[in-house]
Amino acid sequence: MRPRLRLNPLHLAGWLFADMLLVLALVAMGDQGDPVKAEEAKPKKSATPTPSPKETGPRAVERKPVKVSLSAKSSDRKGIVDRLKDVTEKYEGREAAIVLTFGRSPSPGPGIAYAHRVNSLLDEARPDMFKGTTTRDFMDLGGAVGHADLEIYFYTH
Repeated sequence: MRPRLRLNPLHLAGWLFADMLLVLALVAMGDQGDPVKAEEAKPKKSATPTPSPKETGPRAVERKPVKVSLSAKSSDRKGIVDRLKDVTEKYEGREAAIVLTFGRSPSPGPGIAYAHRVNSLLDEARPDMFKGTTTRDFMDLGGAVGHADLEIYFYTH
């Protein structure tokens, strides 16, 4: 009598991984769109300029953040708000999606607390820019309390 072969599940793991990788690759390629149709859809240049259509579709977030810094005492609410207004003035009219704030301190607690304090005042400083913005509080182990570095990720449109 011939011995019966047992199927070891470990032998199927490599095939399962390869199949899953193939599915993920197909999904990623399907999300790219058709470059030929995109080229055909571009408007042809004409002698008379036409107004550009308003952008449609979901908003995207810029990949590169705008980096700004500020210094003010944690207890000085008006000072923090004024500094936030100063450092974000040239970005007026834009809307922030995400703000990562790094509060400086030799120890973690005060640094995170300062970052939280700064983030809590963003909406007061520029309500149109920071309304509904996602914020995260971080610490930077170095320097004295009362300084924060902000990385602001704006929407593209």
